[in-house]
This record gives sequence, structure tokens and C-alpha cells, in this order.
Amino acid sequence: MHEDEENIFLRLEPRDIDVVNKIMEGYDGLGIVSTLNCHEGLIVIRVTPDTREDVLGIVQSFPVKFEFV
Repeated sequence: MHEDEENIFLRLEPRDIDVVNKIMEGYDGLGIVSTLNCHEGLIVIRVTPDTREDVLGIVQSFPVKFEFV
């Protein structure tokens, strides 16, 4: 996993980007999803040091396959 307190980098199937974005939107600002490369399924979830652990818990329960990068 990339060590960065303000960003969580993930790679997933490009078709799953929208699902992840909608899940995070449901948490109303806990983490903000940005697509870095839509063809490779590379995204970043921008967090704060205070929300990082909560977001990591949410990420672990995503209904899609992913890997930390």
C-alpha cells in the first residue's frame, strides 16, 4: 500500500469505478474519489488523517475486487 496520510490509491476493474464512487458519496464527504486512469481502473480516495481509518474500513467492505497501490 502506498503510504500517504491524505490519499488511498486503489486499482480495480474500470467498470467498478462508478460503484466505488457512489459508495463513498453515500458517506457524505468522508473520502473523495478521483479517477487517475479510467482505462487501468486507478483511483485515489482523498481523506484526512482523522477519516483515514474509517475510510480504510469502508474500503475493506467494498463489494468489488481491488488492490492497494
